[in-house]
Amino acid sequence: MDDTLFPFTATRAIADIRIGILTIREKEQHGSRGVLHWVPRLTQPWHIFQLNAEALVDDFALLTAGRESQPIPSSVQAIAPENIFIEEGAVLQYCVLNASAGPIYIGKGAEVMEGSLIRGPFALCEGSVVKLGTKIYGATTVGPYTVVGGEIKNSVFFGYSNKGHDGYLGDSVIGEWCNMGAGTSNSNLKNNAAEVKVWDHRTHRFIPAGIKCGLLMGDYSRSAINTSFNTGTVVGVCCNVFGQGLTPKYIPSFSWGYDNQQKYELEKALRDIASWKRFKGQVLTDTEIQNVKYIFEKS
Repeated sequence: MDDTLFPFTATRAIADIRIGILTIREKEQHGSRGVLHWVPRLTQPWHIFQLNAEALVDDFALLTAGRESQPIPSSVQAIAPENIFIEEGAVLQYCVLNASAGPIYIGKGAEVMEGSLIRGPFALCEGSVVKLGTKIYGATTVGPYTVVGGEIKNSVFFGYSNKGHDGYLGDSVIGEWCNMGAGTSNSNLKNNAAEVKVWDHRTHRFIPAGIKCGLLMGDYSRSAINTSFNTGTVVGVCCNVFGQGLTPKYIPSFSWGYDNQQKYELEKALRDIASWKRFKGQVLTDTEIQNVKYIFEKS
């Protein structure tokens, strides 16, 4: 387990962190500055959303250079259409895309449903869906095969996750295979506008993360309906988050709720991960099983 960008590097190498449109590894494969540029800047997990605007602009230029966008449908209200790129197979209708503050990238086979309001910089990656009436502010990345709804601002979804209902998510990073129950929201700013302190897994203490920081949720974690995440909350890997009132600011990996300190049983956790993967047409691999077992034993 790598604690560098916990909880995200508990389940992946830094090169597989998504920032902007692409992962760092994918940036290298496309001839970008990749690891040499991004890794030395990424020293804390909240840097992922803090640097996302710059990364989105870089990746947009990288992916669209010398290429022509699919036509913007006539029912879509587009502001600064020259900063909008739509890949083949994407479906959009009766939505507003405002790219005056940053580019908007709509990936292959993605869908933006009617009534959605999107302000760039923004990326909707391959196969992902923005549901009816969603409001999204930049700089936001929705990774591949993810479903989003409600209100979202300056957040990164790595992929294969769901925030399909109303609720606010801001200044946050969500790993893969996560699910946020209806009405789930997070605080990203303290009521006194003081500096937010976030759990640091390397030093086992809370350290300053700036004025705004929302939710940092590791892979395979889920929240119950109407969950209220505290400002600067860190959720580990494979947590089932439910309980009364605001969440604690740190929820360890394999937590079962946050009121009674129970642990998610390993076999049940693997069963539930497999169910979520089937839901999106994938299977739990032997490598993933061994990785989850290792994290369970270390947690």
